Amino acid sequence: MTLALDLRVECDAWTTEIADAEAICVRALNAAIALTGVEGEIAVLLTDNAEMQQLNRDWRSKDKPTDVLSFPADEMDAPFLGDIAVGLGICRVDADTRRIKLADHLTHLVIHGYLHLIGYDHMEDEEAREMEALEIQALASLGIADPYFVQSQVEG
Repeated sequence: MTLALDLRVECDAWTTEIADAEAICVRALNAAIALTGVEGEIAVLLTDNAEMQQLNRDWRSKDKPTDVLSFPADEMDAPFLGDIAVGLGICRVDADTRRIKLADHLTHLVIHGYLHLIGYDHMEDEEAREMEALEIQALASLGIADPYFVQSQVEG
């Protein structure tokens, strides 16, 4: 499978909290590509809550930070699939709440973001089930537990 990753780390804490964020992103994307067969170039931004809030406000009219955002490229930009932004603050809080490793949660968010880039969504229940099943499969191929099962156990 062919993957070209353009990784930008705008928040230095990513590099102190995770040993090799680039390797994690590459592994996550390759696991997802192995399931979908959709290859291409992807830009990943690892940033902080402030930038995620600005991106969320500017692109989704939601004035609050979020964990992951995806910006699919136009089909005419192929093989570029789009951009994924991941915010450390929300990502760290969610990982701590769910009692999972930050690296595993980053892996999940990158896979989730990639699936959005190639057209998956979770607005409707059936779409959400399909997207979550792919996420679970990709994560399992990397030895990472089902994040939805973990989440339901913490909440329950």
